Amino acid sequence: MDIYLGIDTSTTSTKTIAIDQNGKILAVSSSGYSFETPFPLWSEQDPHLWWQATKVSMCECVMKAGIEPSQVKGIGLTGQMHGLVILDEKGEILRPSILWNDQRTQKQCDEIRELIGRKEFIRITGNDALTGFTAPKILWVKEEEPAIFKKIKHILLPKDYIRLKLTGEYAIDRAGGSGTVLFNLADRDWSSNLIKTLGLNAEWFPPTFEGTHITGTLTKQAAEEVGLIEGIPVFGGGGDQAASAVGTGAVKEGIVSLSLGTSGVIFASVDSPFIEPEGRLHAFCHAVPAKWHLMGVMLSAAGSLRWYKDTFRDQSNFDDLLTGTKGIMPGSDGLIFLPYLTGERTPYPDPLARGGFIGITVRHTIQHFTRAVLEGVAFGLRDSYELMKEAGLKNMEQIRITGGGAKSLIWRQIIADIFNTEIVSINSEEGAAFGAALLAATGAGSFASVEQACSSTISITDRVIPGQDVERYNKIYAEYRLLYPALKDTFHRMPDIIS
Repeated sequence: MDIYLGIDTSTTSTKTIAIDQNGKILAVSSSGYSFETPFPLWSEQDPHLWWQATKVSMCECVMKAGIEPSQVKGIGLTGQMHGLVILDEKGEILRPSILWNDQRTQKQCDEIRELIGRKEFIRITGNDALTGFTAPKILWVKEEEPAIFKKIKHILLPKDYIRLKLTGEYAIDRAGGSGTVLFNLADRDWSSNLIKTLGLNAEWFPPTFEGTHITGTLTKQAAEEVGLIEGIPVFGGGGDQAASAVGTGAVKEGIVSLSLGTSGVIFASVDSPFIEPEGRLHAFCHAVPAKWHLMGVMLSAAGSLRWYKDTFRDQSNFDDLLTGTKGIMPGSDGLIFLPYLTGERTPYPDPLARGGFIGITVRHTIQHFTRAVLEGVAFGLRDSYELMKEAGLKNMEQIRITGGGAKSLIWRQIIADIFNTEIVSINSEEGAAFGAALLAATGAGSFASVEQACSSTISITDRVIPGQDVERYNKIYAEYRLLYPALKDTFHRMPDIIS
């Protein structure tokens, strides 16, 4: 029996999954770690943590699966996007990685827009210059840490640092690479003009590969450390959202993925480079060869519910918390929650956006506040869905929902009503790691294509259809959309007021 591993280097843990040649999950193991916030708006992580967690999770996964190392025929990689890993000529880490949720680089984003032109930058990369992306992080190091900048010889993303440790090769997949916003999106490769204009060195950036292509093989040293054998091929894989889309079957036009995790993501696969002209949606290469995708990102989705529970209902479990909302009418009696607890990406690329409850009266109970959180997150996710329709995406036939928040039937029904679209659940719950394993299995020949891998392994387990509250929610959503523009100036004044 042939075995494939998928490794997901996320923000809080590294997960390894083992599947057989038919896509059956045999074992899953994870090892956690933390990240640091040394200053306001900063978010950093030591890459050594990823490698230690990778070794632990890989060894445990192989042991749990009860397989022989010789059965492993391929490894697929995925992980958090946009994180900056800078290395010297010996491949040694020069500073902690600046992560995707770091917000320090607004000045550098403004500089990129001025140097390139905002419209031109969007035309080339498919995205506006935003604080979460990799390119402005490199410029920040250039301007704020010039001694470190002078030592740079290699630039990687988090999962590609793991690739380096496994194979000794400097390489990057095209889905993750496009998330640096240093790609020419249509060409699926680095933009030499952008790199030159921003004063960077093209030699720092590694070769790029499709998600199903071999990028190297396991070295003898790495094999000994992870309990496998030398020579196992390591495949391109993809950034976490693209790999997660593979893991949910969102690999062809018409199937939309909705990830309701700490952050929320609406993901739609497209067959050609498809750019929202104002850059309000992200446009990246897919992990599927010769495909692209549009993506809307909410920074605090299920994270909003977690914050709410930890702050106001700490003694409750999530099931009891949500069950209490059943008696509350849709619309929470006029209470609206804005879910911008950590700034926002789509449709408002604003690190200073803030959350809030609007419309509080003495009639509102704790159950009203809970339901308002669920509804506010759904309204925020609908913003991305509406942008996709406005941009010209047609035939979005099915929304597949995944993530921790997707376990709640109440929340799934609210989303179905607010989107006025059928929401389906699927049998796959391992997301990005499973997608990375499928990419490896496809690259190794167990499946003829990624599409076949998905259709063979992923099935629908539940459907929720819109109910009688669609029109009521449409009216509330219209009011919700007015709130951020009305409060934006207040949000932006607050840092000065409280400093």
